[in-house]
Amino acid sequence: MAETVAHIVGARPNFIKAAPVVNALGRLGRRQVVIHTGQHYDDRMSAVFFRELGLPTPDMDLGIGSGSHARQTAAIMIALEDALPEVDPGLVLLYGDVNSTVAGALVAAKLGYATGHVEAGLRSFDRTMPEEVNRVLTDAVADLLFATSPEAIGNLGREGIDPVKVHLVGNPMIDTLLAHLDHLDPGPARAAIGVGERYAVVTLHRPANVDGAESARRVVAALDGLAELVDVVLPLHPRGRSTLEAAGLRSRDALRVVEPLGYLDFVSLVRGAVLVVTDSGGIQEETTILGVPCLTVRPNTERPITVTHGTNRLVTPERVVEEARRSLADGRAIPPEPPPLWDGHAGERIARIVADRLDGNR
Repeated sequence: MAETVAHIVGARPNFIKAAPVVNALGRLGRRQVVIHTGQHYDDRMSAVFFRELGLPTPDMDLGIGSGSHARQTAAIMIALEDALPEVDPGLVLLYGDVNSTVAGALVAAKLGYATGHVEAGLRSFDRTMPEEVNRVLTDAVADLLFATSPEAIGNLGREGIDPVKVHLVGNPMIDTLLAHLDHLDPGPARAAIGVGERYAVVTLHRPANVDGAESARRVVAALDGLAELVDVVLPLHPRGRSTLEAAGLRSRDALRVVEPLGYLDFVSLVRGAVLVVTDSGGIQEETTILGVPCLTVRPNTERPITVTHGTNRLVTPERVVEEARRSLADGRAIPPEPPPLWDGHAGERIARIVADRLDGNR
């Protein structure tokens, strides 16, 4: 139906970004369908986020599961080619940069459905990252591009994207963070893990860090060194677990390796941490708002605003210990101003633009 909005989600970052948009469109009385590709399917990686973020149960669950990039993307495309005509949406909304995002963009474009990309224009300029390829392709075919930061608009302009399609709306991931801020209590999450008040949180899942034996060895060496400075909590993503363990990763009092956490428990832990070490894009953004020092174990970031307006610094594995020592000595310092429009209302802005599009208004 031409007035229906179809949300395509598949992985935990998608759920966090989609929740404010789904809720805002609901308040406007718009008809919506949530299609879950099943890219993340474990309860800790998927269902718990729907429960905690107040997202409706998906109207369709395609149950794709894991696989190589090509096989997973192809399977999602095949399933969506059947699913989307059943919905016949007026607009398909895509989130972030995972395989579900680019699969949805390509299928919708080939079937003739209008699309919107939430988190458009982010660029690491590193085509060895699968996510970078997904971003570029999704933006190239999208009809509405919702940017989280001014530099994203510049990136789209350099790629020849029509500026009429582009909207600076702020960051829906920060909407979710701010909406739950009063419920983010580090105490219970910390007690459940058994860690003291002074600790660091680590998350690592990028292929460049966890897929190869040598890169995993460098990461484990960094974690061992970090654990000599401060207690470490590592909620370990299924991706890379076996490689990291083969490289010597082991859980102990100073380095607690735990299962992936739900949204509230995880962000509560981050809020109380003295330091975060990550290779995740979203955590760079959350620590920017929470004022938690963040070391990103990557040579680049598609979110440079977290460096200029936040607490983020890029490091190699070999520099983690030195930079952590410096951060621990300096302590926490919330930047004087957040990035533009990171104010908790991005979902509402996106919803109004989507509604105008469906109503035929430019």
